[in-house]
Amino acid sequence: MFRRALWLFNKDLTSELRTRYAINALAMFIIVTISVIMFAIGQETISAALAGGLLWVVIFFSAMSGLSRAFVSEEERGTSLLLQLVASPTVVLTGKLFYNLILVFAMNMVILVLYSALFDAFVLKNVFIFFFSFVLGNTGLAFASTIIASIIAKANSKGTLYPVLSFPILLPLLLMLVEITKRCSEGVKFEDIAPEFFALVSYNVVIAAVSYMLFDFIWKE
Repeated sequence: MFRRALWLFNKDLTSELRTRYAINALAMFIIVTISVIMFAIGQETISAALAGGLLWVVIFFSAMSGLSRAFVSEEERGTSLLLQLVASPTVVLTGKLFYNLILVFAMNMVILVLYSALFDAFVLKNVFIFFFSFVLGNTGLAFASTIIASIIAKANSKGTLYPVLSFPILLPLLLMLVEITKRCSEGVKFEDIAPEFFALVSYNVVIAAVSYMLFDFIWKE
């Protein structure tokens, strides 16, 4: 199963490197969003907590612009039926998840580096906790984006439906990440942030379990 999932991941990655649809969309949105925030703030001084919240706003809207292609591209090319014949639903979901994980981590690392370089107010006093929350947040974002992309793949208004479905599912994740980032900018100890951190872990476990339980029904419809 793992080898087939890697084959599917390699197929999607090769196709993306050839067309660069998601990469170009993400790159443009990242540049435009960060530029707009910089011009809006101007010479104003913002707090570290607000800067951390704006970071996750950039990440969320950037994800909405490029992560919906995981299954939409299969429908557009007419290859979804072939995938149903040659691979099990678990293999398909795992392969697509690998692809979205790589895309999410690459996107968010670029955003984090640019954001840290351009915004002096973004200061983290507890980098260790932020690093783990960043990894967990990216993982949850990839899982949620993948299962939502599979749901909207056959819809007529894919571009509109994707953010509508994503917002209520990703809102708890974003609120937890914003709160953890705020606490990290204040330099609190892990004991003070443990409830939010374990809630973030629970979110990832739940969204992963639900994705694998429901995908079989979604993929065969």
